[in-house]
Formats: sequence, C-alpha cells, structure tokens
Amino acid sequence: MMTDLEGVCGVLGFDQWAVPEGRYYDEAKRLLTLEVNAAIEGFCAAGATEIDVIDGHGHGGINQLLLDRRAGYLRGPWPGPYPLMMDESYDVMAFVGQHAKAGTPCAHMAHTGMFSVLDYEVNGLSVGEYGLYTMCGETMGIRTIFGSGDEAFAQEAQALTPGVETVSVKRGINPGSGDECSAEGYRQKNNGARHMHPERARELIRAGAEQALRRFAEAPETFAAIGMRPPYRKVVKYRSVGANPAYTLIRENERCLIELLNTYT
Repeated sequence: MMTDLEGVCGVLGFDQWAVPEGRYYDEAKRLLTLEVNAAIEGFCAAGATEIDVIDGHGHGGINQLLLDRRAGYLRGPWPGPYPLMMDESYDVMAFVGQHAKAGTPCAHMAHTGMFSVLDYEVNGLSVGEYGLYTMCGETMGIRTIFGSGDEAFAQEAQALTPGVETVSVKRGINPGSGDECSAEGYRQKNNGARHMHPERARELIRAGAEQALRRFAEAPETFAAIGMRPPYRKVVKYRSVGANPAYTLIRENERCLIELLNTYT
C-alpha cells in the first residue's frame, strides 16, 4: 500500500500540515494512519493475508504506533524513490492519501514529486505520482486495484487505469492549472478544498478497499493496466525556483523504466 499525506481527508494545507515544522503535522500523520487502517480492515475482510504499508511521504506520514498490527511498515532509505521498496512478491498495489498530478485544476495540493515540477511525461503520457508508481508495479506484474484521495486524483486514476476502485474524500476548489506560477507560488495555490467528515471518509475507504480486492479475486481482468512499453523516454518540465529559471529535462532508456525514472541529471 503506497501512502501519501496530501490526499488525506482533514489535511488542510501544506505548510501547516505536511512538513515537520507545521503546527498540525502530527495530526496529519494520525489522520493518514487511520485512513490506512480503514483500508487494511477492508482488504482483510476480503481475504488479504499479508499487507505492507509503504510510508511514501517525503518527511514521513505514518504514525507507526497507531498502525494496524496486521500490517508491515516500510520506510527508507532506499536507492532512489522508484519503486519505493516494491518487488515482485506483491500481488496488488493500492494508494491511500494520494493527490493529483501537477497542473490539475481544482485539485488539493496537487504536485508531482515536488512543487517545482510543471509536468512529467513518459512516452508522451502526462503522469503524476500515481501513474509513475503504477507503471513501476506493472513492470513487476503488480496491478493497481484501489486509490483514495481528493476528487481530482480519483478522476486521474480512473482515466489512467480504467476499472480501478477509487474513493474521493475531499474536493479542491481552486480552478486553473497554475502553469504560470513559480515553484513558490504553486506551493500556495491549491490549499483550498471541501472536506467530508474524516470518519465518513474512513467508512468509504474501508468499503472501497474490500470491494476492490473481492473484485480482483473474482475478475482481475476488470482492472486495466497503463501498458507502457520500451523504449522509454521521459520529459520533465520544471518551474522557476527563486532566481533559477524554468528548464526541461529529457532522458531516454532503451530497456528499463525504473532506471530511467531514477535518472535526474
């Protein structure tokens, strides 16, 4: 289970909630962990026997003392962010607390890796963190079956991998892509959202996770793959950061997607 902090119901903004110096950082970690526990309950009800939770938020997002004891907990260091400690031993992948990709209108705290990224394309397809990790999983035979986060993320996931089970726990309210913003400006752009009650969000996550795994067990073909094939080419457009101008990074790899994603220079 891949986890992030910005897509959690009740996590209201980046600077106060998503970084250690933020006033509500510990509360955000608690809210994420409770959503993860709800997903674990659903997966276990559907027959899951082994679940690992990957703490994918940059500063850490899981309160391990609150984590359901049936789950393992994975946290770095690891060699590069991709594929965040995944390997071929897993059958399926799920996302909890996920946000939409950079440039998505009406998305809450949308970004791709960091706020300096304007757009990230692989073989011409614009993707965010969900797409990048899902593609990594597919290279290992792992299918993505569930994702929860804000409404824009849910729409992104369904468009990219039709059939995936999604739960929307909040809705961003700020229109526009923000492509005109510097990294600093874009970090502040999408902090507005309409949230449901966190307890209701957890009820929906539990039900969605159970439904996803039951459906996968009965009809795995109903979960689509992105279907990326070699050779691979990524184009990453970056915003200006302070006095540093915007620029574009282009890299190619003939055979290995994960190698390519971990190339930054």
